[in-house]
Amino acid sequence: MKRILYYDCFAGISGDMNLGAMVDLGVPASHLEQELGSLNIDGFRLEVNRDNRKGISGTRVTVVVENPENEKHRHLRHIEEVISRSTLSDRIKRKSLDIFMKVAEAEAKVHNIDIQKVHFHEVGALDSIADIVGAAICQEYLEVDEIHSSPLQLGGGMVKCAHGLMPVPAPATAEIVEGIPVKTGLVDYEATTPTGAAILAATVDSFSQGMEFNIVRTGYGIGQRDGEIPNVLRVCLADADAGTNKDVMVEEALMLECNLDDMNPERYTHVMDLLFAAGAAEVFISPVVMKKSRPGNVLSVLCSGDNAESVKEILFTETPSIGLREHSLKKNILRREIIVVNTKWGDVDVKRSYWKGRVVNEKPEFEQCRKLAMEHGLRLEEVTKEVIKNL
Repeated sequence: MKRILYYDCFAGISGDMNLGAMVDLGVPASHLEQELGSLNIDGFRLEVNRDNRKGISGTRVTVVVENPENEKHRHLRHIEEVISRSTLSDRIKRKSLDIFMKVAEAEAKVHNIDIQKVHFHEVGALDSIADIVGAAICQEYLEVDEIHSSPLQLGGGMVKCAHGLMPVPAPATAEIVEGIPVKTGLVDYEATTPTGAAILAATVDSFSQGMEFNIVRTGYGIGQRDGEIPNVLRVCLADADAGTNKDVMVEEALMLECNLDDMNPERYTHVMDLLFAAGAAEVFISPVVMKKSRPGNVLSVLCSGDNAESVKEILFTETPSIGLREHSLKKNILRREIIVVNTKWGDVDVKRSYWKGRVVNEKPEFEQCRKLAMEHGLRLEEVTKEVIKNL
């Protein structure tokens, strides 16, 4: 049974919200403090309290820097030395450094400096060290097999950076979330910080709007703000296989559609062949009645997100359509296997499908049956029945 950690970032994520959510989920605060102590860095402590936002109760963890005016800014190499010298496990060390590297790379790119010269607050301050190493400690304590997340809510408005006011997302955050699905505008402040974004960018296996799992426990990390939207991070521990049908695989997919009313039908086969070659899972054409009672067709293409751009290019360049519709959906796919059936005329592959452990469909491969029928002068139905009889 697969154990999953799922981040529901509907209100964003920050380093302290993550720590609060992890403690609320079941990571002992004493364990977190003990492990952070192995860094041998003085000058900070954790405050752990129960709190709530808009009626949602959770845990608030605050990293208190005792003398912030005396805090020194560390370069990336100093962070690497501190973590390497600690007694943390190798897995926690690697994960911590992976998260730090996400932030450092983003800051170096934004400021156009060498990564080893990055030395400002976002990388070297004590609260960032506690947030990032603490995240690695907590994830390892939970012993999860996979980590997944919803799209990130970035927020809106302006944020105060070292060089003045900047629009949300902050420049470093914008770099870190490249390639990650995000949302904006839910709140008028920075909902996802560079540290929060880096924790997910470095540790999450996949980002998805929805997941199929059985929730075992839920935790809430309370943020520092209190506005119209509850400033909380929700995390779930889940079992991927508990209570689910193992014979059904659920996949995220896209449906791309366009209307055709002035395309020569002779070109349909050509376009469909191109779409399948580009990775489309399904291509079909449906007749419709369009405006002014004109007959037309809807060309529908089912594909993955990885193939979407190639499919769009074909639709726009090989058809007269100047627009298309895009829908996100989930595919439920039965487990299948191919078995080979021996007949007196030759071998035929049979596709067998399962539902809850039992066979629900067996289908001989049409082209193989047709080939045998043509070669031996038989009726196609005769060949098909022979295959089914020998299953």
